[in-house]
Amino acid sequence: MRFSPSFLDDIRDRVPISDVIGRRVTWDRKKSQPGKGDFWACCPFHSEKSPSFHCEDQKGRYHCFGCGVSGDHFRFLVEAEGMSFPEAVERMAGEAGLALPERDAAAEKRDEQRSTILDALKLSAEFFAGVLQEADGAKARAYLRDRGLNPATQKMFGLGYAPDSRNRLKEFLSGRGVGKAEVEASGMVVHGEGIAVSYDRFRDRVMFPISDAQERIIAFGGRALSSEISAKYLNSPETDVFHKGATLFNIARARRAAKAAGTLVVVEGYMDTIALHQAGFENVVAPLGTALTDRQLELLWRNAAEPILCFDGDNAG
Repeated sequence: MRFSPSFLDDIRDRVPISDVIGRRVTWDRKKSQPGKGDFWACCPFHSEKSPSFHCEDQKGRYHCFGCGVSGDHFRFLVEAEGMSFPEAVERMAGEAGLALPERDAAAEKRDEQRSTILDALKLSAEFFAGVLQEADGAKARAYLRDRGLNPATQKMFGLGYAPDSRNRLKEFLSGRGVGKAEVEASGMVVHGEGIAVSYDRFRDRVMFPISDAQERIIAFGGRALSSEISAKYLNSPETDVFHKGATLFNIARARRAAKAAGTLVVVEGYMDTIALHQAGFENVVAPLGTALTDRQLELLWRNAAEPILCFDGDNAG
């Protein structure tokens, strides 16, 4: 049976990986920080005297700095207990209180399409980041510099620049083997009835990749550099992988930091979030140009008991 990525993610979110691994190892009390979901132990896969096996609940991953093994909940059960992957999923689904899904050929096809869309979005992020460093990106680099964002911060958030062209991204993706249907499904081009030839959606904009809780790029936000463009900020359209009202900018990084900070702070926009992160406040997220939705509130409460709202002091805030 093929399990959808969303089903596997749901299991990972519900069961801390330290609970799974902790049945087979003894956590080192000196190095481990249970309050932060950060654990160390002697590796169960090779003999050692000092703990080099690291496990992080927020990432749902383990890694041994001694022998190099790494993986997630399912990989651990496969390697440590000799289970098959389906057996590991069945075990973990039971612990998570989830019923195994029925086989659905249509759902499997949708999952394959989602993977292709994610590939296209990842390539798009690489394209935008590359153009930012070219001559065409000089204006965008100046904008980011004027906003006080240093190069390290720009790289951390994967910032980029969409050139003022109708087809550079489309041609780049085509050259990387992404088909026309997948490019359209990713939301990176404008297409449809009455449009003879699709064209790049984002043009002459500073680009902000939007990632999900698993750190996969699922969309983009673009900030116009020309004052003549009416829409200063433009988000990707709704797609199979992106639902604006259910997403928070920077949620993957912020929820890790929320363990230590004890809360999440919600601000209005990308730049607010990034500037605060650069200043040392890493537990900050932002909605995507919308009023805070019920699904965004649910995501906040899932990661912080009492999130703090810190919006602008104007009517919109």
